[in-house]
Amino acid sequence: MELANYIVENKATVRAAAKKFGISKSTVHKDVTERLMKINSALAEEAKAVLDKNKAERHIRGGLATKAKYKGKHGG
Repeated sequence: MELANYIVENKATVRAAAKKFGISKSTVHKDVTERLMKINSALAEEAKAVLDKNKAERHIRGGLATKAKYKGKHGG
């Protein structure tokens, strides 16, 4: 529940949550989508919504990171 609350409150990505709690990304995903559903389905749904939104926006963040990387290297 602490993990899910962190994700919801901080709009955290799977990667950020995994790093914060010292666990793998797959554990974050499994805990939120499977284990938490049995304990607190409302919180699980809320956290899953944040993770799904982050997943949908992942390609945008990746593109921006690549753009910044090459802008710095090539002085452009």
